[in-house]
Amino acid sequence: MYEIKKQIYLDFTKNQKAALLSFLRALVKKTPDKSVDEILENFIEDERYYLEINASRFEFLKDYLDDENFLKDTRLYLTECRKYYDYKKKQEPIIQANKEFEKKKRKFLQEVKMGKEAPTKKQLYYYEKLCKRYNIEKKELSSKLEARDEIDKILTEYSNPSVVTYEEE
Repeated sequence: MYEIKKQIYLDFTKNQKAALLSFLRALVKKTPDKSVDEILENFIEDERYYLEINASRFEFLKDYLDDENFLKDTRLYLTECRKYYDYKKKQEPIIQANKEFEKKKRKFLQEVKMGKEAPTKKQLYYYEKLCKRYNIEKKELSSKLEARDEIDKILTEYSNPSVVTYEEE
């Protein structure tokens, strides 16, 4: 795609070319169900309409809309964009699997790190309060991971599944 960008719209300024390419790429992304020719036709029709009412964002296209080189370049770029988005869609399951793997890896590494660090004062304080509340014998906690697991165990073991509501009198 980058090679094609260098080869098309040679008459335009850098900003004009960038704006047009960005717009065309977004147009292809928004309409995955339409063919390249349909997208091109809609784009040309819309630009003609906006030029007639003097509201076009691409006023520099006024002289190029009927030019054969412009149409050829636009069709070529739209085709490349379509290929790019089709390829990206096919790669989606692989990308999602990689994201899930990375997420699990980060969680594992975080737990390894927590297993090596001493528990925080907040964790120790909270653990002591829970032990006091539920009359549990305290253990010596050696790591953040162990403290987290013990606190979770106490909370799940002693949590009351029924919700108590109080009515106002």
